[in-house]
Amino acid sequence: MSLEKGYVQVYTGNGKGKTTAALGQALRAAGSGLKTFIIQFMKDFPYGETKSIQLLGEWIKLEQHGNDAFVFDKQPPSDRDLEAARRGLKRAREALLSGKYDIVVMDEVCVAIHFGLLKIKNVLPLLKERPKSVELIFTGRYCPQELIEKADLVTEMKDIKHYYETGIPARKGIES
Repeated sequence: MSLEKGYVQVYTGNGKGKTTAALGQALRAAGSGLKTFIIQFMKDFPYGETKSIQLLGEWIKLEQHGNDAFVFDKQPPSDRDLEAARRGLKRAREALLSGKYDIVVMDEVCVAIHFGLLKIKNVLPLLKERPKSVELIFTGRYCPQELIEKADLVTEMKDIKHYYETGIPARKGIES
């Protein structure tokens, strides 16, 4: 099975669930025989999804490019961080054009743009290059307006109430 027509989706906002929504889409797609390629920008931690996706390796492939240590260190991104993001963008383009995948997810790409790891002018061409049968999903807070305007579906996750506010840390298997 393959998609007759793919669309461009964006999951953005300050609330929890952007990556989870994209992963859920990949899981649903796998159940229908569709293949997904996921690039995670600024994530190199072995989150729970990296282990789960190994079990679905025939249907879902995940690569991680870079990390977010510079953000926590309150430093500008290093040359290594910039190169990791460029590699991730290159891999996303290759996957998009390969004919192997029905869905390509660029997880946290909006954050990578926000922090200057990538430029929106280098991401937008993917929308024109995208084969018409491939779904392209972007995630991350701080989504650039240009991307929102060109997307077919935009969902904003809004933080209304979160137990983080009471000091509860990320829990393994739920947030990480």
